[in-house]
Amino acid sequence: MDYIKIRFGNILEQDNTRTNDTDDTLFHHTFNPMFSFSERLWKPHMDIFETPDEIIILAEVAGVNTSDFEIEVCEKAVKISGKRAEAPPVPNATYRLVEIQNGSFERILKLPRAIDTEKVSADYTNGFLKINLAKLAR
Repeated sequence: MDYIKIRFGNILEQDNTRTNDTDDTLFHHTFNPMFSFSERLWKPHMDIFETPDEIIILAEVAGVNTSDFEIEVCEKAVKISGKRAEAPPVPNATYRLVEIQNGSFERILKLPRAIDTEKVSADYTNGFLKINLAKLAR
């Protein structure tokens, strides 16, 4: 089983203007798909849902190596970042469509309620990163 790094801290109080803004426009980067193979930011799709005991984050990040994930957790937010390596261009190929995003990504997700930072786990299976966060008792 591969190891996924999880760091604990106070994400919301970092001196970073991007931290407090989870608006999708923050992560929206347009690019001309005229087949630029330059590195760019991308935004993986994510779901957040709750069970009676925990908050679960599910991120669609196929092709990212577990060593390229970084997860930072505090009671109020989770920061998920990483990098998907670019597939080298095929020589003598004419690309007609390029939709697979690669490069670096970062998402900061505010949580619907406080979590117990002592009870956090992450798993990566079939291209999905799943983070389980135990809720604090009210």
